[in-house]
Amino acid sequence: MNRAFNRKKDKSWMHTPEALAKHFIAYNVKFLGHTEVDQPKGTEVVRDAVRKLKFQKHIKKSAGQKIPKVELQISIYGVKILDLKSKEVQYNCQLHRISFCADDKTDKRIFTFICKDSESNKHLCYVFDSEKCAEEITLTIGQAFDLAYKKFLESGGKDVETRKQIGGLQKRIQDLEAENSELKKHLQVLEEQLMIAQVPPGNSMSSKTPTDIFDMVPFSPLTPLVPLPASNGSAPPPPARPTEIRKDLFGAEPFDPFTCGAADFPPDIQSKLDEMQVTACL
Repeated sequence: MNRAFNRKKDKSWMHTPEALAKHFIAYNVKFLGHTEVDQPKGTEVVRDAVRKLKFQKHIKKSAGQKIPKVELQISIYGVKILDLKSKEVQYNCQLHRISFCADDKTDKRIFTFICKDSESNKHLCYVFDSEKCAEEITLTIGQAFDLAYKKFLESGGKDVETRKQIGGLQKRIQDLEAENSELKKHLQVLEEQLMIAQVPPGNSMSSKTPTDIFDMVPFSPLTPLVPLPASNGSAPPPPARPTEIRKDLFGAEPFDPFTCGAADFPPDIQSKLDEMQVTACL
């Protein structure tokens, strides 16, 4: 990392190594925003970025918008930018991705650093209004770099690689959690659509005739059991006699009380019946 200030060699660091290695140093500042830059370092590079974001700051103020306040957490692992009220992490700038850090010598409030974005690989310049403690924040980040470099030498470079792997795994976990949340929402929508499809409309009736346990159509009292009268009011005609009369096993025609008449008996049987009726009358 390049620093745009000169520190005396005999000047001691502002914080203890344990504070930056095991914990973090916090600063409450105003976040002017970040903008893409062409180079990873350079005083002129950050100066142009500060000029651009200051101009946007005046436009926001004229529109009635307030500059958001954030909390900077500086440690040997990087610089975190958190929402001041909710403490939600907005940006996590890993230390090995920060290539330049500077404070404005003409304005003691302005502090800035350049960090390479992990996703787009673009160099972004972050600018802050730090209430006249810009140099202190720059020194704190410089101390974090020195401690991280010493730890790197002591571990033979393994510690940095481990942090990179952990960072990649954490990013993967966040992506999977977001994907899982989207899948749950999609599944809930499908379940609701399925429930709606299974509910029949309230005014619809099944066209299938109901049957009993023997798969028979049940008896309906509305079904007529006797022949209905003709349309002209006369009695219905008797059932037509079949043209082909079946005979029993003795060769005789079966007796039909509905169709038989006086003319249906043979003459000898008819005469005997008449004699029996006369005798009965005497």
